[in-house]
Amino acid sequence: MKLYQIAYDLRKQRNYQALYDRIKAYGTWCRPLESTWIVATSQSATQVRDNLKAAMDADDGLLVTRLQGDAAWFGLDAEKTQWLQNQYQRCEA
Repeated sequence: MKLYQIAYDLRKQRNYQALYDRIKAYGTWCRPLESTWIVATSQSATQVRDNLKAAMDADDGLLVTRLQGDAAWFGLDAEKTQWLQNQYQRCEA
């Protein structure tokens, strides 16, 4: 499994629920910040992008980045911190 950070800007028509449903369908996910999610999947970044893009408009923005190696964060609650620690350990093994 690989970890990907998903960041987005929904501009004119903001159909958040359709995007959220696609992200949550990965099964292993966390939403550490308002417009940032992290998912664990065996898919490539391109596959994740294409899947999420299907729920977005042409004027929206999307960034899918693989997370590996060093990571740091600040101001996240205990549940999100624990999720990140667990997933980093699992995906780096």
